[in-house]
Amino acid sequence: MTAGALIEMTGLHVRMGAHDALRNVDFRIDPGEIVTLVGPNGSGKSTLLRTIIGALRPVAGEVRRAAGLRIGYVPQKLQIDPTLPMTVTRFLNLPRRQGAAACRAALADAGVGDLGARQMSGLSGGQFQRVLLARALLGNPDLLLLDEATQGLDQPGSAAFYRQIEAVRRRLGCAVLMVSHELHVVMSASDRVICLNGHVCCEGRPEAVASAPEYRALFGTGTGGALALYRHDHDHDHDHDHDHPHDHPHHEAVE
Repeated sequence: MTAGALIEMTGLHVRMGAHDALRNVDFRIDPGEIVTLVGPNGSGKSTLLRTIIGALRPVAGEVRRAAGLRIGYVPQKLQIDPTLPMTVTRFLNLPRRQGAAACRAALADAGVGDLGARQMSGLSGGQFQRVLLARALLGNPDLLLLDEATQGLDQPGSAAFYRQIEAVRRRLGCAVLMVSHELHVVMSASDRVICLNGHVCCEGRPEAVASAPEYRALFGTGTGGALALYRHDHDHDHDHDHDHPHDHPHHEAVE
């Protein structure tokens, strides 16, 4: 395994029934980086995440994880019976009791520190997803996985959620692997983008991937391809305590 990597996959081949969901995939993620998986429906994005957490076994290839790796997972959605009375704090304490202090800290890191006493059934979509994020943070993960975690949120809600993810990365130092269709938002929040379509079509910095022929073949070009890069520099985040770079984005449409 490459020194320093949290996860490393080589020659990964995953089959779902008679279908090759992933084939010959090489992938790694290093500490502290934000990586986004993009690709069309059925391209294997969720399959890759499920393989990382061990829910799926590859038929070929190798998956190596750093010793003692802690993974937090935020699913696309979670169904809870709306008639079931359950506070946010109670939800965070299932299936194991976490303790009041740990729950408060996780909710604060997720940006919803005041929701502990609220009923889960009374949360908005954005609040619900932040509670799922808090639950994923309870184990102090080295790697945070998000599978379409903003599905169903409007664009401002999605952008706010991704800003929270960046804040979590800065505060906790965890790596983040996201799956998303929201290209215009995702490109702003990523250190590296991997374009997947059963195999790795292209990968690299957001700007490089956006101009790659393989990417354009899948998503088109210009605004018709639903892509505008919100440029910012992660290295300067601390210079803008009162002026977050996402609040005044520079839009660059890909021609």
